[in-house]
Amino acid sequence: MHVAHLSLTDFRSYPAAELALDPGVTALIGPNGQGKTNLVEAVGYVATLGSHRVAQDAPLVRAGAPRAIVRASVVRDERPTLVEIEITPGKANRARINRSPVPRAREVLGLLRTVLFAPEDLALVKGDPGERRRFLDDLLVARAPRYAGVRQDYERVVRQRSALLKSAGSAIRRGQGDVRTLDVWDQHLATAGAELLAGRLRLVGELADPVRRAYEQVSRGQGEATFTYRSSLGDELLAEVVDAPGWGRELLQARLLEATSRMRATELERGVCLVGPHRDDLQLALGALPAKGYASHGESWSYALALRLASYELLRHEGGGDPVLILDDVFAELDSGRRDRLAELIVDAEQVLVTAAVPDDVPEALQGARVDVMAGEVSRVR
Repeated sequence: MHVAHLSLTDFRSYPAAELALDPGVTALIGPNGQGKTNLVEAVGYVATLGSHRVAQDAPLVRAGAPRAIVRASVVRDERPTLVEIEITPGKANRARINRSPVPRAREVLGLLRTVLFAPEDLALVKGDPGERRRFLDDLLVARAPRYAGVRQDYERVVRQRSALLKSAGSAIRRGQGDVRTLDVWDQHLATAGAELLAGRLRLVGELADPVRRAYEQVSRGQGEATFTYRSSLGDELLAEVVDAPGWGRELLQARLLEATSRMRATELERGVCLVGPHRDDLQLALGALPAKGYASHGESWSYALALRLASYELLRHEGGGDPVLILDDVFAELDSGRRDRLAELIVDAEQVLVTAAVPDDVPEALQGARVDVMAGEVSRVR
C-alpha cells in the first residue's frame, strides 16, 4: 500500500499543492514552519479523518477559505483508488471514492492505513489517560473501520447521559427530580460501552508481545515494557473476558449496568458519567515501575516508539499491504542510537514518509527520494 499522489486545496498553509510520491522512502526537507508537516498531516487525515496535531478540523482550512480539499491516489494490490475529502468547518465533511460521493465520510476509512510517529507521541507515555485511550481507539478503527461508528455512538451516549445527569441532579436537589429516563440511557451506555470495551481488551491482549519486542529492539534490552488496562469496572477484566464468547460483550454489558446502578447517586450529585470506557487508562510500566513519572526521557521515547512499531506490526500482518509509515520530525528528537535502530526496523516498509529540517537528520539507512519544501513550495530533488 502506498500513496502515489497527494493534492491539496486550501489545506493549512497551501492554497494548492501537488506531490507525486513513489514506494520506498521519501524525505520532505525544509526549515521549520515551511509546510512539511502539513503535507504528511494531510496523508494521515485521509487515513483517519483526524489530525495528530489538533482535535478540531477548523485549523486545517486555510485562513479565509470556506473549505479545504484533500485528494490522495492510494495504490493497494497494484490498483489505484482516488480518495477525496472536503473539510468544511461547522458542517459534516463530504467524501468521494473514485469521484463518486459516499453517504458518510467515514466510509473512506480503511482505504489507506498509516502509522504516524511524531514528537507528540511522548504524550502517550507522559500525558493524561485520554492520550492512551485515543491511541487504542485509533488503532481499533485502523484495524476494523466499523469501530469508528462504535466510538461515535459511545461518545454521543456519554454526552447525552452526562447532560441528563446534570439536569436531573439539579432537579432532585430542588425536590423535583425524575430519573426514570436515566434507565434508558444506562442501557445505551452499557450496549455501546461493552462493544468498545471488548474491542479494546482484545487489542490490549494482542499488543502485549509486539510492544515488548519492539521496546527491546529500540532500547537494546534496557528494561521490559508491559502494560495493564485499568478499567472503571476493575483491573482484572482482561483475564475475565479473554476466553468468553465475543470477548465477553454480554458480561461487560451486565457489569456496566451494575456499575451505573451502583454509582447513580454519586453521578447525580456530580453531574458526570463515572463509569465506562471513557474513564479507563492503559497503565504503562518499565520493569516494576510505572513509565509515567519514572521513565527517563530516552526510555519514554523508546516506549512511545514501541507502541507505534507494535501498531505497525499488527496492521501489516492483517493483509492488504504495509501501512504507510509517517515520521514527522522524529529523528531530531532521538539520540543517534535510537535513531539508527528505528531506521533499521522500518527500512523495508513499502512506503515511508519522513520530514526533517536538514538532510543530516535522516539516517543513512533511510536515504531515498527527496522533496524540498520552502515557503509552501514543493519541489522534488531526486
